Amino acid sequence: MKKVTIQDIADALGISRNTVSKAINNSEGLADATREKILQKAIEMGYKQFSYVRTFSAVAGSPFGEAQQPVGTQREIALLTTAFLTQSHFASTMLDKFQQEISQLGYTMNTHRVSEENLREMSLPLTFQKERVCAIMCIEMFHYAYDEMICDLGVPVLFVDGPTKRYGDSLPADQLYMDNSTEITRFVNDMLNMGKRRIGFIGDYNHCQSFYERYTAFRSAMLMAGVPVDERFCICHNHIEGPVLEELANLEDLPDVFICANDFVAGDVIRALFSIGKTVPKDVRILGFDDAPESRISRPELSTIHTHTQVMAFSAVQLLVSRIKEPSLDYRVVHTQTDLILRESTAF
Repeated sequence: MKKVTIQDIADALGISRNTVSKAINNSEGLADATREKILQKAIEMGYKQFSYVRTFSAVAGSPFGEAQQPVGTQREIALLTTAFLTQSHFASTMLDKFQQEISQLGYTMNTHRVSEENLREMSLPLTFQKERVCAIMCIEMFHYAYDEMICDLGVPVLFVDGPTKRYGDSLPADQLYMDNSTEITRFVNDMLNMGKRRIGFIGDYNHCQSFYERYTAFRSAMLMAGVPVDERFCICHNHIEGPVLEELANLEDLPDVFICANDFVAGDVIRALFSIGKTVPKDVRILGFDDAPESRISRPELSTIHTHTQVMAFSAVQLLVSRIKEPSLDYRVVHTQTDLILRESTAF
């Protein structure tokens, strides 16, 4: 049988080879509908990456039937994500190490992107086949109802970060986070000891649990120090544009310090302040989180909190493999070490 190529799929759909390659490799720049159409055609034609899907479907007698694999042959750890995990994302280097470690244990990892359509329809990606999967790892999966559906699949699940637990809701799965509290608490107290008492926070604390923990760490540190929070300086949005830029522009004065939910928010804040004639750290000091590569090349260099992604990778392997071997374990919530990195944006 002739091996199906990317060019064959492109010819069948009347589109470019580059477009097909983007869909199969989960690259940015394609509409979800186009991506789904290409993946469906790849499955139908038996492209090597998805040939098992057609095999199982034929056995079951329907395009998405339930075929049974022999017990013990499921060796895929499925990564589900709504995002394109670029080199700037903290999970990128974590996943490199994670994949190395699980391959030595005889597991593979396949990435399955969850589209907006999947979220609306509460459906799984076309490439995801439960029969092959022994465990699921979720990154950038913050839709609580959809996450509950994943937990109901009867497969071990690990969330690396997850939806906010602001109201006490917690998913029935293992959860892995970086330590979002200790270094923010330390930073707030360092600023207070320097006489910098006007401290604010920028970022949507409802976006995910990590953002929520960073926000509550900031507020708790202020509360425990007996220093009131000026609510004008708490701007709870992710993207510093439109109303948020307007909020910054309309402030009669700025705080001494803004703590930002992550480095990307911090970068947006620095640019927004510059657009209204303010500079960092002269007019306000800025702290980010994650120590993304951009934090070291920004101007000024961004103070941030470093995430140990390799430690997170080892922890993810341990959590998933132990859950595969012993599904009845109590659910675990693990936080890994972080470190405060002081640079120019906080005048250090």
